[in-house]
Amino acid sequence: MKIIISFLATAFLAAMSFAQQESASPPESTPPTTEEKASATVEETPAAKPAESAAPATEKKAEVATSPKAAASASEKKEASTAMKAAPAAAPMNTKGMSVKDLENSWEAAVASHNFATVDSMVAGDFVGVTSKGKFANRSQMLAEFKGDKDTYKSAKNEKLNVKSFGPNVTIVTGRAREVGTGKDGKAFDRAFLFTDTWMMRGGKWQCIASQVTKIKG
Repeated sequence: MKIIISFLATAFLAAMSFAQQESASPPESTPPTTEEKASATVEETPAAKPAESAAPATEKKAEVATSPKAAASASEKKEASTAMKAAPAAAPMNTKGMSVKDLENSWEAAVASHNFATVDSMVAGDFVGVTSKGKFANRSQMLAEFKGDKDTYKSAKNEKLNVKSFGPNVTIVTGRAREVGTGKDGKAFDRAFLFTDTWMMRGGKWQCIASQVTKIKG
């Protein structure tokens, strides 16, 4: 009987000890839950980085658009465009009281500066002539040829002038002109011309009524 009671007591103690061990051990499902949380955290991190990097790019664009240099450049271009539109055309030259010799030198200087208004103010409405290209020309044709000149000049001047008057109202000038520069094709030139101009006093000023030009060099 004692043996049976001792066996039962031993079995009871063993059962209690096993139960305590079962309750103390952690559940097997805990590690996977922790791993899933860690995995979710790793996957969410890259998605957040592009949103953070977008801000500096936007700021840089705003800096470029509002930078002082960009604003100054736009302002300078606008001012230059306005100045070009507002620049007045050259006023006609007042030739009244000028000598024929001065008029001839002013004409040749106008060739170098492409000053159309100066030449326009000297030529009579009934002008007739022969150009350096061997063509007959009236006033409009001669001025059109002058206006169409696209060469760049280093110098253009009269080297010799012979002035002879035929009464108080008519003067004839023969001379030699030399022009040095670069053509519109980029090639340098050194030209010389002989010319005969006829001037008539009209309305208190001299007007060129006839001219003939011959190229002798270049």
